[in-house]
Amino acid sequence: MSFKKLIQPLKEALETKGFNSPLPFQKSILPKIKGGASLFCIAPLGSGKTTSIVLSVIQKLKGEAFEDAPRALIFVKDKQAALNLELEFNGYLRGTDLRVYCAYDQKNIDDQRNEIYDGVDIVIATPKRLNKLYYLNGINLNKIQMFIVEDAEFLFQNNNLGEIARTPESIGKCQYLVFSTKFDTRFERWQDSFMYNAQVITSK
Repeated sequence: MSFKKLIQPLKEALETKGFNSPLPFQKSILPKIKGGASLFCIAPLGSGKTTSIVLSVIQKLKGEAFEDAPRALIFVKDKQAALNLELEFNGYLRGTDLRVYCAYDQKNIDDQRNEIYDGVDIVIATPKRLNKLYYLNGINLNKIQMFIVEDAEFLFQNNNLGEIARTPESIGKCQYLVFSTKFDTRFERWQDSFMYNAQVITSK
């Protein structure tokens, strides 16, 4: 998929940043993501994985806010990773009205519940905080269309794998995307459950 097939705000943002064409790995995964496939995207640092997340989410949501419940959920390692990804999104949101929200452990959970209730489109969350919000009825997952894990190596620390694996039980039909530098055999558990038929795309 060329950048020409993206919505206008994304094309303008890419032009501003001087990105004229996708990187090789992006050429492999962006069309499949746009087509709705669930994927394990395996590539080294510098392959364009984070930019692919941002472009794919904004494109899927058509750059338009809609109602109050989030439609994209992105899991990250910690507060800093959440803030970094939010910053990446902010670089592509001009010309859209999408609302991005970070949910992490260091912030008052009641404040987070209230802020999410006001309406968000994209939630970037740490696993433990997302689960706490869900069990406190602080977030509605019924409208989630994209479930994404960025830099998934962190899943195998501090029971993060178990925390995240429970979330799909609360989600209906959804696209699942996992981005990592390597395919861990423990991902096979997900292939046997909610990521059944997911493709593994590896950088060449």
